[in-house]
Amino acid sequence: MGELKGSQRKYLRGVAHSYKPQVQVGKEGLSDNVLDAIDAALGAHELIKVKIAAERADREELVPVIEGRLECECVGTVGRMAILYREHPDPENGSVRRSDQA
Repeated sequence: MGELKGSQRKYLRGVAHSYKPQVQVGKEGLSDNVLDAIDAALGAHELIKVKIAAERADREELVPVIEGRLECECVGTVGRMAILYREHPDPENGSVRRSDQA
């Protein structure tokens, strides 16, 4: 997966605006079960919201860990929500399309 353009990130944030969180990361942090749940949600939906119930500094540290471990990209954060995207390996089965304008 290549880097997303700014316009693509903006498009994906707009698409995810009405989404409810698919997974919640508790105050205990990332466990293997939580990472598996995020991985499964990304595999099924491509674009998800994850609620991170940790302090601000901890949230800022967790997002890059999730990105690295699950090969996904954070397209934006709002408060305790992180919007994650990972392109489906088979574009015909993908549920979200990137905006290639710009």
